[in-house]
Amino acid sequence: MQVNSAKEGSGFDFDVVIVGASFAGTACAIAAAQRGLRVCVLERKRDPGDKLRTTGIIVKEAAEHTLLHRLPAHMTRRIEAVHLYAPSLKQVALAAPGYYFLGTDTPAVMRWLAETMRAHGVDLRLGCAFTDAERIAHGWQVHGAGTARYLVGADGARSRVARRCGLGEVRQFLYGIEYEFPGSRLAMPDALHCFISKRYAPGYIGWLAQNPTGVQAGLALRHDPANARVPDIDGFLLRVGMAGGLPRHLSPGPTRAGLIPCSGPVSVLARDRAILTGDAAGIVSPVTAGGIHAAWDHGWTVGRAIASHVRDNGPPPELVAIDAAPRFRTKKALRWAYDRLQFDWPFDLLLHSPPLRWAAEKVYFHKRRC
Repeated sequence: MQVNSAKEGSGFDFDVVIVGASFAGTACAIAAAQRGLRVCVLERKRDPGDKLRTTGIIVKEAAEHTLLHRLPAHMTRRIEAVHLYAPSLKQVALAAPGYYFLGTDTPAVMRWLAETMRAHGVDLRLGCAFTDAERIAHGWQVHGAGTARYLVGADGARSRVARRCGLGEVRQFLYGIEYEFPGSRLAMPDALHCFISKRYAPGYIGWLAQNPTGVQAGLALRHDPANARVPDIDGFLLRVGMAGGLPRHLSPGPTRAGLIPCSGPVSVLARDRAILTGDAAGIVSPVTAGGIHAAWDHGWTVGRAIASHVRDNGPPPELVAIDAAPRFRTKKALRWAYDRLQFDWPFDLLLHSPPLRWAAEKVYFHKRRC
């Protein structure tokens, strides 16, 4: 299918320039390229699998209903249960019939995404950071790329695109750190191990998970810019390692760290042919901090909306992007309560109670976009 001659002669180098080559940026790029748009993706890293800030854990919905179902089998490992630990390290096993997560060889997944974009005709420019952009008639002049009808920021929680284009910025964060233990194996590798602890993880949790290449162990806490602290992951692992089945005396390999949005979508997500998606848009669950599925869905919707508008005079993609952003109303309420009412003793006391089990199963297995 050909772009009509009037649009080809408009003088733009690209229909859309996307900043960031993670899940949301990739989805947006492929969705637009599949409709024949000229797409450029700027990624500051030379190796997409380097210096990651995601756990790479993929939920069932994303594994089955997005392009991620094509991931090579050796890059994923199925996890079918959650073991939830109270501060006392008492635990409860949770599962839902047919539900699962995928632990991933995340660096390999990110490189696969880059290859997949290029296979769809996307002009992916690795080692090319977004520095600036200026408004021009009906589009943007993007440094390092050229002119484009639309500019999409998929460039993380501290989005430069958001700042440059006057869009909303994420204001509330968790700060997370994760160790990789290559070649190691948990005693119970078929479960995602989640630990509640106000001491080590105020406002969030710690976790252990088996992936195809080893074990990933992480910890995140509420980020307070006025009193910032780095999560004590070493102390945390000394406390919970044996309970979670982590072998002793392991030396960590690669480390991931960074800010995680936890306040829901930003206030000004799109306007004037500039659109945010993924972490830049705050499209991350305020409770679980899981973002791959929501980010992919939103990025894909944005890419398709831009294509529809450019090719078929569809509705403005800015409005589509805003309408498509998950509201997370229930999870925002849970985030508010967890931030203010987190105490260790209720979890120790109520771990095996029906209300807590029901709430935990809702968080981990059902209504993930509520």
